[in-house]
Amino acid sequence: MKKIAVITSFCFLFIISYSQERNDNCTSVLVSKGASTDGSVMITYACDAEFVGTMRYIPAMDHGDDEFIEIRRRNGEVNKIKQVPHTYKVVGNVNEFQVAISETTTSGRRELVNREGLLHYGMLMELMLQRAKTAREGIEIIVDLVEEYGYSSSMEAFSISDPEEVWILEMTGKGQGEKGAIWVAIRIPDGYISCHANLSRIGEIPFDDSENCMYSEDVKSFAIEKGYYDPDSGEPFRFNLAYCPPTPSSLHACETRVWSVFRRAAPSLNLSPDYHRGVEGAEPYPLWVKPDEKISLEGLFSLLRDHYEGTDFDMTKGIDAGAFGNPYRWRPLGWELDGISNAWERPVSTQQTAYSFVSQSRSWLPDPIGGINWYGVDDAYTTCFVPFYCCVDNVPEVYQTGDLQEFSWNSAWWVFNFVANYANLKYSYMVKDIQKVQEELEEISISSQPAVEKAALELYETDPELMVRYLTNYCNAHSEYVVNRWIELGEALLTKYNDGYVKDENGRARDVGYPEEWLRRVIEERPEQFKLKEW
Repeated sequence: MKKIAVITSFCFLFIISYSQERNDNCTSVLVSKGASTDGSVMITYACDAEFVGTMRYIPAMDHGDDEFIEIRRRNGEVNKIKQVPHTYKVVGNVNEFQVAISETTTSGRRELVNREGLLHYGMLMELMLQRAKTAREGIEIIVDLVEEYGYSSSMEAFSISDPEEVWILEMTGKGQGEKGAIWVAIRIPDGYISCHANLSRIGEIPFDDSENCMYSEDVKSFAIEKGYYDPDSGEPFRFNLAYCPPTPSSLHACETRVWSVFRRAAPSLNLSPDYHRGVEGAEPYPLWVKPDEKISLEGLFSLLRDHYEGTDFDMTKGIDAGAFGNPYRWRPLGWELDGISNAWERPVSTQQTAYSFVSQSRSWLPDPIGGINWYGVDDAYTTCFVPFYCCVDNVPEVYQTGDLQEFSWNSAWWVFNFVANYANLKYSYMVKDIQKVQEELEEISISSQPAVEKAALELYETDPELMVRYLTNYCNAHSEYVVNRWIELGEALLTKYNDGYVKDENGRARDVGYPEEWLRRVIEERPEQFKLKEW
């Protein structure tokens, strides 16, 4: 049992490390209990990096008094962390007590990274899920671990939730060779939502509100010592300005996503784009907003599917979107032309997403039924979220399989990647076919919940072990069905959109040509080349 725990932890750590080295990004939305339509506490995660996203399952385990977790560094050095007597079941990023966690890596200050620290943020997430019964306890576990073993990552923002609360925890190291971390955690008020996207969002700290705020004792004094904050400046101490000061580049890539989530959830606020465009003196976006209408599960799926459509930054518009409104821009995002620095828009939805999830934690249901990880591989815009209850005791092989170097129809990640990548050929057409199947399958999942959970509740009262088997079979059968439908979708797209033609409902190939707006741009660039002579 010890060997299983060690290997799982190490593999997850490697994946997250790889993500960070590639300098890819993640987006997280936090929804408090009073802000959701059904009283769920929800958080999201878009793990954006070029690796195969797989669904992990870690069983609950008992451990001996002399048991340790081994962490192997790249130089071959082996370190140990004391294991606890019992660790909890983990399904994806949700544990058996409905505690969930996600993250986004922020830039922070490079000089505060401690490479001698033992724990990377990926390991902290896993250890927390295996040990915490509540979000508050999860924060305390993370903080205690870095105090004892050291923190090796750059600055991180974590979303941590349970059936009652949702918190944002921001943490940075203290520099090379320094154990512990500088951190602050704030509870999102009930009835509100928050969002973070690779840039520190916590500003002023309510030091006297211990019920809703926790922080390291030296969070302010350390900033003064390092020269990050001048107490004589007359300005209030702000955590983000001290430890992760924004730049025009980071505002453009990060705060635009926060603005877009907020402007869709609370359009009445009419939030200005000035801040994320780096306009001097523009007001930063609040840490949380009250949505105009409470957010449903489907509504949260929708917030993750965003290319700034309908705004001045709509990525489906303009010459950079090509003839068929493709919202994706190939990396790198930043580029120079004639000595001028430029950057493509960075949307919430991106082709580089390895996997994403929406967690539901529901206080009115027993933990085994109340906690759900709605999981999707590849880009959230073109994925299909499938439910995995936090009590399941295995997940399908198709969601655990994949090799970045070898395509396989037996890997859910590759199946969804195939459909998404093929759609780039004629995006404005094919995305509609994808959304039709996506909506159908997600509607099946959501509409089935009441009946599935009614049966699960009855079994919970009479035969809890059978309940686990029932929900596991349901989740696995449904998720495998979704993958098979997606394979059919991919094959249908191949035949419908072949050699530039589009087949109609009768299977006849039609030449649809190009949109008029795009043709006009072609003529503007080369007005004589395509003109036919008149005789």
